[in-house]
Amino acid sequence: MNPEAPPNSAQDFVAQLAARGRYHFTTQEAAETTGSSPAAVRAALRRLKRRGLVASPYRGFHVIVPPEYRRLGCLPPDQFVPQLMEHLGLAYYVALLSAARYHGAAHQEPQVFQVMVQRNRPTLACGVVRVQFVARRNIDLIPTAALNTPRGRMIVSTPEATAFDLIGYPEHAGGLENVATLLVELLEAADPGRLTAAAALSPAPWSQRLGYLLSLVGLTAYADALGHYVAHSAKETVLLDPRRDASDAPHDRRWKIIPNVNIGPDL
Repeated sequence: MNPEAPPNSAQDFVAQLAARGRYHFTTQEAAETTGSSPAAVRAALRRLKRRGLVASPYRGFHVIVPPEYRRLGCLPPDQFVPQLMEHLGLAYYVALLSAARYHGAAHQEPQVFQVMVQRNRPTLACGVVRVQFVARRNIDLIPTAALNTPRGRMIVSTPEATAFDLIGYPEHAGGLENVATLLVELLEAADPGRLTAAAALSPAPWSQRLGYLLSLVGLTAYADALGHYVAHSAKETVLLDPRRDASDAPHDRRWKIIPNVNIGPDL
């Protein structure tokens, strides 16, 4: 096949894209490039899917699956999520356990790839790959960094912002005990000043809970920095785990926390 000649089939179109190092496309793009009808292109793509050559993580959006990823039945999520978010016109950042992993804090491979978006979306499935979307309204304000992937750039929350997301969404992070364990490695390269700056972007109880855990695991510099913020911003005493009942444990006055769960991080 001449790589410069216009493709006359969906398979030729896919081969030409891969030869140029591009691994995502839309149904409309394939139809327009090959001169075929959308119905004919969809039928051709179904045949390519059965052969494991392409996958569709989202309706009308497809990825090319090279041989090294055929066992996944899809590209790895970091190689198509940024392109999918651009296709959908959605602001996003990789978050929670997935972000922690990129910052070197992960004791095991996360079961899902976690992405923060502004509004709730259903979990996406592509082969064995699962992408879980978590909603946070002010994502445009959250500190992020751009990381390079084999297919382009990906937006990931900073270590400091990740710490707040983990404490704010513990049900998506393996619980508070796992969060306490992750904080030790996550904040190795973080900055106490940036942690305090990020506090203003989250509810005050998140800072109270995070400060309590930072003190618990011995991250004194970060705890002290956050302590000044909590002293001026926290208005009431809150439960360490808001999903559980209150306890008669003594209140932690510094953080205005009721420690209604025992935390024993695996350090």
